[in-house]
Amino acid sequence: MLIDDLETPVPVVDADRVERNFRTMQDYCDRHGLKLRPHIKTHKLPHLARRQVELGAVGITCQKLGEAEVMADAGLDDILISYPLIGPAKALRLAALARRVRMSVAVDNALALDTAAAAAAASGAEIGVLVEFESGAGRVGVGTVAEALALAGRIVGTPGLRFEGLMTYPLGPAAAAFIAEARDRFAAAGIAIPTVSGGGTPAAWSAHTVPGVTELRVGTYAYHDRATVAAGAATLDDCALHVVATVVSRPTPDRAVIDAGSKTLSSDLVAPEAGRGYGLLLDYPEAVITRLNEEHGTVDLSACARRPDLGERLRVLPNHVCVVSNLHDAVVMVRDGRVAGTVPVAARGRTT
Repeated sequence: MLIDDLETPVPVVDADRVERNFRTMQDYCDRHGLKLRPHIKTHKLPHLARRQVELGAVGITCQKLGEAEVMADAGLDDILISYPLIGPAKALRLAALARRVRMSVAVDNALALDTAAAAAAASGAEIGVLVEFESGAGRVGVGTVAEALALAGRIVGTPGLRFEGLMTYPLGPAAAAFIAEARDRFAAAGIAIPTVSGGGTPAAWSAHTVPGVTELRVGTYAYHDRATVAAGAATLDDCALHVVATVVSRPTPDRAVIDAGSKTLSSDLVAPEAGRGYGLLLDYPEAVITRLNEEHGTVDLSACARRPDLGERLRVLPNHVCVVSNLHDAVVMVRDGRVAGTVPVAARGRTT
């Protein structure tokens, strides 16, 4: 079967590009003495996670317990959940995982730490804990080394917990400054920092320039997308997933409608200077996807010298590919323009 035979809209993955992306990142980490713990939230596919480990990854990163459960069921046995887990229900599920595989979690507060401790007590297994610090994302993470040190001290003193180190997202000057101060303060307190884990594909290729970083958590590099291209972390030739859509209406000369809307494409936007709209039309780069409704993608063709015909199939590079993976039950794997198979996205929709 050829790609042109597929019903649209459909996410298509170039298996050879994925393999090349995996090897390129693993080679980078190997050359610079960094451990690679890839984030599976981009592809959500157990067979790709296993391939990353086969190539040298020390384990995987998941964002939610549901993702980790899918990956553990598929035989992945070293999993970090890089998201705060809070409450008794989470503790029970974490405990069940810890009985089966080597588990680590990230915390930035005492309640998340208590959840990990409860899971360790319930499972009878040791659970690793990293303290997350804020370095520019403006999301989770302690803001000071003093807070990190206080949490680390509690972890060290809690039965069943193993202090594994520090983690952050993204890497950059703020992360470097925090790590430098933490090294001194933790050493003075007699607490070793086994791992300093940094995340983010856009900054991945400079991770080795951040002193003290020992591990890289990256996910988007598996497929890449318009955002990583805009950030200079990839080229269009590195992008392994695109959505094939069909022009279903041409109501005016300057407007087309495609069958890929918000149920198919990410509604995330990239920086204005990187290009407008909700994805890049690879065959019509001057066109702009100006609006997404559930089943409709509205395309402005006014800047195009050549314009697509009604019924024409278009390739869309998503702005944020991780979201696209989560929207689809399956992806189509292709090699040399031919369909190699359809793979269920096993960890999609695992939001808890």
